[in-house]
Amino acid sequence: MNYLHFDETIINDFSDNNISEMYEKGYVFTRIGRGVMQQTRSIRINLTKFELNSENRRILRKTSDINISIHSLPLTDYNYSLGKLAKDFYETKFGPGIMSAQKIKEMLSDKEKSNFNSLIKYSAKDDATKSIGYAICYYNPELLHYSYPFYDLKNTSKDMGLGMMVKAIEYAKNAKMKYIYLGSLQRPTDIYKLQFNNLEWFDGKKWSSDIDAVKILLTEK
Repeated sequence: MNYLHFDETIINDFSDNNISEMYEKGYVFTRIGRGVMQQTRSIRINLTKFELNSENRRILRKTSDINISIHSLPLTDYNYSLGKLAKDFYETKFGPGIMSAQKIKEMLSDKEKSNFNSLIKYSAKDDATKSIGYAICYYNPELLHYSYPFYDLKNTSKDMGLGMMVKAIEYAKNAKMKYIYLGSLQRPTDIYKLQFNNLEWFDGKKWSSDIDAVKILLTEK
């Protein structure tokens, strides 16, 4: 799969301030390698102004039986079942070869190769030991980059993916972060990310709030 990007760079300064500045310039962390960031058509929510809309609240009601918690990476108790769950998820959703179990293991357990420092876990409220979904993320006090979600497709509702995202947005807002980054806008299927208010997207030079313009870009052939 080819990923849209305007530029690519490798950073050596992993301080919160530097990383926040890079995200402000449209760069995001990638899974390619340690320090590798790509400038892309990134999308984010300004959480200082964000409010849940009626559709967001509907999704939260549909997934009200699911708890969210955040855990630091790298994991000291990595289990191969995580890699298998992610591989099966991405293979079913996007086709073979998109994500390997080995890459998931690397992102979750190898600090020397991974840019991501947190794992969001989604578990059943009636059984905290039953984890049904995950998202591999980067966060600091100012921002959360929600990325690489995966979950049990066979035993969750059709609202699970969106529910995970809305719960992460709500978590970041409650944690007083300024922004949550939701990946990039590359394909027509990414249009679901545009249902939130106070969105901004990076057009290659600056951040824009013109949602109609990016909808046109996503539907152009």
